[in-house]
Amino acid sequence: MVGAGDGQRQRLRLSTSPKPDALAQLQLGDVVYLDGVVYTGREGVYKHVVDDGFRLPPDLTKLSRTSFHCSPAATQNPDGSFTMGAVTATASFRFSRWIGPWFQASGCKLIIGKGGMNPADYKQHFVPNGAIYLTTVGYGTGALLGRGVKGVRDLHWRDELGLAQAIWVIDVENFGPFIVESDLNGNSLFERENAKIAANLDKVYEGTKPAVLKRFGETDDRGEELI
Repeated sequence: MVGAGDGQRQRLRLSTSPKPDALAQLQLGDVVYLDGVVYTGREGVYKHVVDDGFRLPPDLTKLSRTSFHCSPAATQNPDGSFTMGAVTATASFRFSRWIGPWFQASGCKLIIGKGGMNPADYKQHFVPNGAIYLTTVGYGTGALLGRGVKGVRDLHWRDELGLAQAIWVIDVENFGPFIVESDLNGNSLFERENAKIAANLDKVYEGTKPAVLKRFGETDDRGEELI
């Protein structure tokens, strides 16, 4: 792993099969770029492995310790070659029900996705498995991430799950940027920053007047907010 300090935030290059000491250096908010092999896994893969009891393809867990909640804009051509453009993350909260058994099946040390997971998942499942969550940066970054894809190494379970849900195994270089959302202690960047925002949110409502016309759920009283 190589990195350059930037105040309290680091910009790092990290292997997709990272050593424990490399993971231990990661801090919330660090910016990470990956080198090696990443494989995708959406709901279909998680169900196939956790619910249906299928084993991941041979040698996949040795090849990479990084799984990506992603359905790439990709296809397999008639001659067997692959075309891949954008690689866009999907929301990770949907994977909470499977994440514990997934670690046991995959041995993953890095999970990439969008929006983070429940902080309880970090404490209960990521920490015991020495794993960290990396989040994508905003929306519309699929083409940007695609620049870090060197090529498609393999495609698994296309017939069983279809192209969108299949496992895409991709070689990557300088793949990112991603932000460290959880650390080895189970702390969450989003939870930490949301707490700071919530502590001052009352000030946003100070001095506001009730709206004459309101949409459903719209209020100037935090106690009445609908979530």
